[in-house]
Amino acid sequence: MLTPKQHELLTFIRERLADSGVSPSFEEMKDALALKSKSGVHRLISALEERGFIRRLPNRARALEIVKLPDQIGSSSKSPIGKAPDIMPAAANDSIELPLHGRIAAGQPIEAIEGQDSLSVPAAFLGSGEHYALEVAGDSMVEEGILDGDYALIRKAQVAREGEIVVALVDQSEATLKTYRREGQMIRLDPANRNYEPQRYSPEQVEIQGTLAGLLRRY
Repeated sequence: MLTPKQHELLTFIRERLADSGVSPSFEEMKDALALKSKSGVHRLISALEERGFIRRLPNRARALEIVKLPDQIGSSSKSPIGKAPDIMPAAANDSIELPLHGRIAAGQPIEAIEGQDSLSVPAAFLGSGEHYALEVAGDSMVEEGILDGDYALIRKAQVAREGEIVVALVDQSEATLKTYRREGQMIRLDPANRNYEPQRYSPEQVEIQGTLAGLLRRY
């Protein structure tokens, strides 16, 4: 039997998958359930996974798959979807070669090294726009499901919206992967690890070089 919050989260994930085919972000789940922090979302996700209701997909950032549903969700006539999404669209098998531009810090900023390597990525992982890949170094974004050694798929951009995960070039020399925030006249780059503190910079110190579009993980 699910708790009310577990039931609410499972319903939210189900409806988002049926509507767009993409699972919601941890920030979206936190807001939808009126939770104070994303750590609460992680606990709910872990509980649903342990009980066999959802499964985390290994090669995509925050990607979730619904394995089963309680009867009251699957049969509810109040749901705008009407039934469980037991048949989801198949992902495209086409792949794209993205330029792999070295490593980026998910911790304290480190130098982002331009390289000539490439990374083969399923086309279904990417949306519109021009993309490149970076290997993640560090653990400051683990609460967003971004781990050391992952490959961050980045859509090139020079601006970002509040709450987006971005590649930020600091002082024209160091790049970092963080959540973008505005704090008064300052730019705040937030980690997703309670062991790290936010980083604050003046706007002229920070250049946005892209936003996170997806994640690849190799085992």
